[in-house]
Amino acid sequence: MTSTEKAKPGTIDMKLEAVVIPVSDVDRSKNFYAGLGWRLDADFVVGDTFRVVQFTPPGSPCSIHFGKGLTPAAPGSAKVLYLIVTDIEAARAELAARGVEASEVFHRNGPGQPAIKGRHPEGRSYSSFVTFSDPDGNGWLLQEITQRLPGRVDARDTVFASSAELAAALRRAAAAHGEHEKRTGGEYDKNWPDWYAEYMVAEHAGATLPT
Repeated sequence: MTSTEKAKPGTIDMKLEAVVIPVSDVDRSKNFYAGLGWRLDADFVVGDTFRVVQFTPPGSPCSIHFGKGLTPAAPGSAKVLYLIVTDIEAARAELAARGVEASEVFHRNGPGQPAIKGRHPEGRSYSSFVTFSDPDGNGWLLQEITQRLPGRVDARDTVFASSAELAAALRRAAAAHGEHEKRTGGEYDKNWPDWYAEYMVAEHAGATLPT
């Protein structure tokens, strides 16, 4: 295939199910990830040489595996594992409340740009971050995403992984609708549920937002 040819879209669903992270002490790691409030799905031991522990972050369709006999990678060598959140400051506050040493919130003005202290001043999606590590040094990066780039999500696949994520989307829609009502003379919009729905689906899919 040449650089000018475009591959056809895949027709078979291939959903990322789990990512293996290398650890040195399985029980210590199990206590750490349980302390984050992640869901423990499995802890299977087969003799003295194999063990797999599975945890799933809240709202995530993908899980993590760690244990014995899973990977030859050095403990702590997994870096920049992305966790997507809709409110970076609330996410950091929860990490701190659980005793996790996390970085301060920082942002970047674009890919490859230097880190700047604080959340992005315009709340730009994909631009605000927090980092933390597990006891072995496997590194996690929280990234705030409230609106996907165009083409990243099919509008028909609009789902919210948790009540907190849905509530955050409703708050953003409410704020945008308030500006909409100002532009229309401040009159009560009896069709506000339809406007909210259109806004939330468009935001999720990275489409043009209603005004």
